[in-house]
Amino acid sequence: MTGFDATNEQIAIRVFGGPSALIEYGGLTFLTDPAFDAPGEYAVGDGRVLTKTAPASVDPADLGPIDVVLLSHDQHPDNLDHSGRALLADVPLVLTTPGGADRLGGTARPLAPWATIEVPRPDGGTVTVTATPAQHGPDGCEPITGEVVGFVLTSADLPTIYVSGDNASLPVVEKIAARVGPVDTAVLFAGAARTPLFDGALLTLDSAQAAEAAAILGARRVVPVHFDSWGHFTEGRTALVEAFTAAGLIDRLQLA
Repeated sequence: MTGFDATNEQIAIRVFGGPSALIEYGGLTFLTDPAFDAPGEYAVGDGRVLTKTAPASVDPADLGPIDVVLLSHDQHPDNLDHSGRALLADVPLVLTTPGGADRLGGTARPLAPWATIEVPRPDGGTVTVTATPAQHGPDGCEPITGEVVGFVLTSADLPTIYVSGDNASLPVVEKIAARVGPVDTAVLFAGAARTPLFDGALLTLDSAQAAEAAAILGARRVVPVHFDSWGHFTEGRTALVEAFTAAGLIDRLQLA
């Protein structure tokens, strides 16, 4: 956490349900995986659907200007839906997987794992966005679930923020921790997502794994997202509280 004093005020993060969170960082506004459609069934191919069970807590029209969207992947409607795609048209920079950037076009830019991009800050500094690996299911899942990317935000005078994207692998978290060092805040996609796709294997971290990931990362604060509002999530707020309490990390957990 280069140059950061832990006594400073924490970075503001607002969570809206599902995977969407607003991060105010270095005078810039970052939005994770925009998904604001109404509850209902959303097709994912091969006759399969994902069921959204609750609306987002904000209308995207009320978010104000967004400087950067951090899009973990574009293939699934619980990470990028119709309203999210419409929102991208007004965002000057969308960072996502190489395949996603090709599919989306517009202002989407590809970031393969460990690639970086410098984003100018209004005060003349820069924010470095580093892409990190993510594994959206069990080993070997990529041909089916596709590319997914996470992100690390760093700047000379600010705390380090890690955004996991849909990741189900603690070995991946270990590689990230070894590469970027301790993080101040980890925005962890949790919820223990399961579908018939891999006979019910985890597609995202479960609650106990989220607590373990927090310990691996040395995170001072954990902001869980993507653990509610969809039928394929099998663990919610109660499981997160229980897991972080059992791990002795409840003081790090920030739930909206």
